Amino acid sequence: KASGFPKSSGIIERGDNMKAIEYLVKEHDQITKFLDRLEEECLSILNDKSIDEEFFRASISFIREFADGIHHKKEEDILFKYMLEELGILGEKVIRGGMLVEHQLARGYVFELENSLNSYKMKKDDKAVLQIISNSMAYVNLLRSHIDKENSTVYNFAEDRLKDDIKEKIEEESSKRVKEEELSYQRKEELLDVIFKKL
Repeated sequence: KASGFPKSSGIIERGDNMKAIEYLVKEHDQITKFLDRLEEECLSILNDKSIDEEFFRASISFIREFADGIHHKKEEDILFKYMLEELGILGEKVIRGGMLVEHQLARGYVFELENSLNSYKMKKDDKAVLQIISNSMAYVNLLRSHIDKENSTVYNFAEDRLKDDIKEKIEEESSKRVKEEELSYQRKEELLDVIFKKL
């Protein structure tokens, strides 16, 4: 596809040697492609002034079920949990004062995006269109910055500072979680087909 989104895009092959953090980075790659697509859709609204409701409903579902419900939840339940337990004040600052705040901010933007989409469905007015674009782009910009921080700093901080026995626990718990997530692959594919259908 023109987006560079691979076929069977919902599946990330987790080889025997792939570490938990490598898997999170691969998920970031998928989410980044989605963010690019969401931005493209906002640009197309500026050009043709029409809202593709199916696209935005699928995007909200993709964010809630996968970017947040699977990816962020995996970070929060496993990696971030151990960073908070093991890395003291610095861990608190990085995770509770940074990453978790941004996860909540992202949820807020998606909540407002859904509200503005519902408002547009009822009124079809320019104000609702503006809010759809505003909340979509607020989410895109936040997530791009968030992903960059995690890839370049937070994950490295965990790799450098966590003890080996804790890293082993992270690997075990992540591997189990990824196995459970396989049940969601088909749903992910269906949503991505809608999101990338124009390309």
